[in-house]
Amino acid sequence: MEESPPDRYGVVGFPVAHSRSPFIHGMFARQTAQNMEYRLYEISPVAFKTEVARFFAEGGRGLNITVPHKTAAADFATELTGRAERAGAVNTLAKQDGRILGDNTDGAGLVRDLQENLQIEIPGKRVLILGAGGATRGILAPLLELDLDELVVANRTAERARDLVSPFSDLGKVRGCDFGDLPLRPFDLVINATSAGLDGEMPKVNAAVIGPLSICYDLSYAKTDTPFVRWAWNQGCARAVEGWGMLVEQAAESFALWRGVRPDTAPVLAVLERPG
Repeated sequence: MEESPPDRYGVVGFPVAHSRSPFIHGMFARQTAQNMEYRLYEISPVAFKTEVARFFAEGGRGLNITVPHKTAAADFATELTGRAERAGAVNTLAKQDGRILGDNTDGAGLVRDLQENLQIEIPGKRVLILGAGGATRGILAPLLELDLDELVVANRTAERARDLVSPFSDLGKVRGCDFGDLPLRPFDLVINATSAGLDGEMPKVNAAVIGPLSICYDLSYAKTDTPFVRWAWNQGCARAVEGWGMLVEQAAESFALWRGVRPDTAPVLAVLERPG
């Protein structure tokens, strides 16, 4: 009997050549015996809607969405999950019964990495997020739902930070401020959601936010320490890790939505040799 063609998936970004998603989903597919292919799609913002519509019209089943398209993907979807609607951003599109469902698996991926892989206790802790961009928007609700003592979002401009956290105020104690207005005492968990991991420039944050018990987590990742991780170690933190685990865990959430089976992430993380 002739084997049916593989179901088509991929990741859309601009640029996207650096993405490890094809490798990750390839391992997931082999592990769970899924007949699927996963490719890179570099699409400019101006062509996003047209090209994504073509992908689904030609039989595509699902897409991961990365920078700079997460807001556009939310507009493109015909229906949003509750967490995607909260975030106002989508990192996963799935064709289901003729509709295009938009989901955001970033926050769930981060929380699973923190709690399951890294064994970090989150409830009752004080958490600082650096940066008020789309990455922060995707992780706020899942973090606040863990009954934190406090969550602060700090940004170069206070207004942007306050505007970002405002829709989440019903979920817990959260506030936005600029980098210079941070309390000068250590947080339990400091999450870098700025582009410092990409461009090498650290935001102007007083080192007092990090103490000997602080855990620092960079949403960015690299084969060597990111600038934020180096900075965090230099401030004397207890632990500093990169976002490999979040990358793999959010991918597993997407895969489960598409294929109905959740893959084991441990073998993928072992191959990626996550630093930290």
